[in-house]
Amino acid sequence: MQLANVSQTKEFKDEAVNKVTYVKGEQLIQDTYYFRPGQVLDYHRHPTGDQIFFVHEGEGTYYIDDGKEESTVLKPGVVVLAPKGVWHKIVAKNDLVVSQATAVPAGMEKR
Repeated sequence: MQLANVSQTKEFKDEAVNKVTYVKGEQLIQDTYYFRPGQVLDYHRHPTGDQIFFVHEGEGTYYIDDGKEESTVLKPGVVVLAPKGVWHKIVAKNDLVVSQATAVPAGMEKR
């Protein structure tokens, strides 16, 4: 069994958003992002798989652009979907801990 406590670990890095993989299966992967204030996970998309984000701690903004940019405030308990093929990004307001579950393989393209 794979187990992680993403709130206890808190693997922040000052130079960039830190992405840590805690759980990986054949068809699904779980990563956690540790953001410092102002850090950005810039626009990207996954052409072959959906992605779900779960906010554990902190605040930020989630942006999605499927021809029209929309945003959602991120705070603990918020869950957002990045549908396959749709551009999305996250900007941290303060220390932010966000986990994602992603279909494997989802692919990845940067904007």
